[in-house]
Amino acid sequence: MVEPVRAHTRFEKARIIGARALQISMGAPLFVTEDELREKYSGELIQLYGVDDAKEKVVLDPMKIATLEYEQNKIPIDIDPHEE
Repeated sequence: MVEPVRAHTRFEKARIIGARALQISMGAPLFVTEDELREKYSGELIQLYGVDDAKEKVVLDPMKIATLEYEQNKIPIDIDPHEE
């Protein structure tokens, strides 16, 4: 959705992901599918629930969801670059 104007600093990245995670925790719609989340975090789901149950479980952690959205440039938030 939003291609960054320039590479974000680690502080900007943290701010964007944190703001998006807060939105997700408050019930905002997701910009990634459950299948994308299962694929990205399949190892963790298998470790927590076992191979059979991992296929039915979903990722509920807002920080992980926001991080995946950030990695795929799907967060509709960007930083206004103030260059000096």
